[in-house]
Amino acid sequence: MSIDSDHNTPPTFDDNGYDGPSKSQVKRELHAIVDLTKELIELSVEQIRQLPLDESAIRALEEAKSFKSHGAKRRQIHYAAKVLRQADLDSLRQQIDTWKHGSKEQTDHLHRLELIRDRLIESDDEVTKLIEQYPDMDIQVLRSIVRAARKEQSNNTKLTADQTPQRKQYRALFQLLKDRIES
Repeated sequence: MSIDSDHNTPPTFDDNGYDGPSKSQVKRELHAIVDLTKELIELSVEQIRQLPLDESAIRALEEAKSFKSHGAKRRQIHYAAKVLRQADLDSLRQQIDTWKHGSKEQTDHLHRLELIRDRLIESDDEVTKLIEQYPDMDIQVLRSIVRAARKEQSNNTKLTADQTPQRKQYRALFQLLKDRIES
C-alpha cells in the first residue's frame, strides 16, 4: 500500500480496489460544469471570446447561445460542458465573478475617488492639493464643479423628507475625477 503524496494519508480502496472519486462526486462535478456552461452562455459573444478558452470551446458556447429550441440547446450545453472539462474552470469562474461584481481593486479605486470627491466638497485646501498633484487638470472646470456641488449639497440640506435631493453636480465631480485620475 502506497501513501498518497498530496495528502500524506493512505488511499482508501473500495471493495473493487478503486481509490478514485465516488460516482456521486463525479456526477456533482459534471453538474457543476453544466451549471457553469449555462452561466457562460448568458454572457455576450464578446465576453465569451475574452475567456481563456480554446477555439473549440468558444465555438461550442457560441453555438449553444444561438439555439432557440429547448432540446437542441440542452444538447449543445451538454456538449459545450464536455468540451469545457479540459479548461481551467477556476479561472473561468473568477473571470465571471469579476465581471459580475467587479474586482476588489476596481471597487477600492472607486471608493478612493468617492473619498476625494467628498474632501473636495468639504475643503478648498483639498482642491489646492489635487491641483498640485495633477497640474494638467483644468483648474477652472474643477473649481466650477466643486462650487456647484457645494451649492447643490447646501440646497439638499433644506429639502423635506419627501423631496428628492439633487445629485447632478455631485456625480459630475466624481466623473471628472474618474476621467482625470484614471487617464
